[in-house]
Amino acid sequence: MDKDQEEADKVEEQTTPRTPVIYETVRRLGEQEMARPAVSLWWSGVAAGLSMSFSLLAQAVLRHHLPAAPWRELVVALGYPVGFLMVVMSRQQLFTETTITVLLPLLQQPDRRKLASALRIWSIVLVANLVGTLLAALFFAFTPAVDDALRQAMLETSRHAMRHDALAAGVQGITAGYLMAAMVWLIPAAGVAQFHVVTLMTYLIGVGGFAHIIAGSTEAFLLLVTGEFGALDMLVRFTLPVLLGNVIGGTALFALISHAQVMKEV
Repeated sequence: MDKDQEEADKVEEQTTPRTPVIYETVRRLGEQEMARPAVSLWWSGVAAGLSMSFSLLAQAVLRHHLPAAPWRELVVALGYPVGFLMVVMSRQQLFTETTITVLLPLLQQPDRRKLASALRIWSIVLVANLVGTLLAALFFAFTPAVDDALRQAMLETSRHAMRHDALAAGVQGITAGYLMAAMVWLIPAAGVAQFHVVTLMTYLIGVGGFAHIIAGSTEAFLLLVTGEFGALDMLVRFTLPVLLGNVIGGTALFALISHAQVMKEV
């Protein structure tokens, strides 16, 4: 191989993949996810819900050890990416990731079979994620896994996250859904920097207070099982508006725009 060809190959390796290449990578990932058996999706989703609970635990540990100060929330939010890193790096099924990966195959070749497959994976993964976060909340609330001081820090963090009304939570959920879809889009081009991409995007969600249906459900369930949050209150103020916001941000905005920019090239 001559020198010019070697240099050309190096340039190609170091260049960010073209948009259609990223699109095709994410679309194929969605095809693979849609073909997985329901039982695999279920247990992967439960595992993801359990993993996401460690975002709350990490934030609580930081809150417990930091003094009350104007900058404290900036540091506490460093714990927020922990659960996301566990989920993404181990390829567990997280609902807000599937809002873009599963939609792209449907947009490219819309038909009833793919629509049914998309609804199937969304419903299984969402319920499984919520079961996982509920189990985690019960574990932290009613076992000696954490001491009383740390449990109080977890409750304080949860109260801070659940302070918004339904409208604010839903609108903030749009931002979180968009950022999650953007994270999924960036990962194929990130290479060895995937850790940094996930950390940066999810830290922004955490420090900005943008509502995420799965990460936030750990906090909501913890308040629910300890009697600080009613079931109807959780459903109306958090679950429904944030779920809708996440879907709008990840699907109606990011996924549709991503498809529109390459639909004449794929």
